[in-house]
Amino acid sequence: MLYYALSAFYVVSCLLLLLVILLQQGKGGDMASAFGGGSSQTAFGARGGATLLTKATTVLAVLFMIGALALAIIGQRAPSSIMGGVPAAPPPAKTPSAPAPASTTPAATPAATTPAPTTPATPAPTATPAPAAPGAPSTTTPAPPSK
Repeated sequence: MLYYALSAFYVVSCLLLLLVILLQQGKGGDMASAFGGGSSQTAFGARGGATLLTKATTVLAVLFMIGALALAIIGQRAPSSIMGGVPAAPPPAKTPSAPAPASTTPAATPAATTPAPTTPATPAPTATPAPAAPGAPSTTTPAPPSK
């Protein structure tokens, strides 16, 4: 709850800081101030608004920094859940596995349940070595002559 209230306060302070910064007049002299029209664009007079807006900018900038640090510290904690206060369900009880009951259908006769005959295993084919490039030395040893 505190995190959401702090987030809302942070967003409001960010928007106000943006507004105050955009309301300020630049420090550089533009064409209007060169011809005497510098004070006509300010809402608070020639110099009166500058101190108010500068103070508001300073206060909102400090709130912005403190809010960012507070949100980072609060958000660093373990994540919470809406199910945080609900106790976990107990694990299911382990029961020994019992043999399956014999079926009483007519198809379950001893002849029908005999295992299928197995085929004899055939030896795996041996891999033949790849032929060597012509002129390359042979790495295989020749087989002894058979009688």
